Amino acid sequence: PNVHFLGVFTIAFSIIYRKKALYPIYVYVMLNGLFAGFNMWWIPYLYLWTVLWGIVMLLPKHTPKVVYILLCGAHGFLFGTLYAPAQALMFGLDFRGMLAWIIAGLPYDCVHGVANLCVGILIAPMVSLLRRLDKVVYE
Repeated sequence: PNVHFLGVFTIAFSIIYRKKALYPIYVYVMLNGLFAGFNMWWIPYLYLWTVLWGIVMLLPKHTPKVVYILLCGAHGFLFGTLYAPAQALMFGLDFRGMLAWIIAGLPYDCVHGVANLCVGILIAPMVSLLRRLDKVVYE
């Protein structure tokens, strides 16, 4: 299961850097492809992180911190569902096949979602750190 801090970084970078957050997101996506191989599993990564970025971009500026934690968790719970359309297209699955793919991955998505909720508490400290670092760099 995907237990990682990518949701935290994506959300924090999106809050602070807005459109410029796409740079580190796609640097990560490209490096992931370089190190792990540009294979079929990699193709959904071209949009998976952009979905999370886009949702953060749509939220009001003074969104409560808990919303970002819940969003981070939701992205983990929905990771397989977001991944499934690309897999269905690549492997020629119909809608029922895609649903079966999603259902088969639910245990992993549950672990991913719970892990994202747990590490999501680091979003606010990360945002604070990035703001302080920006002040140091740009003053």
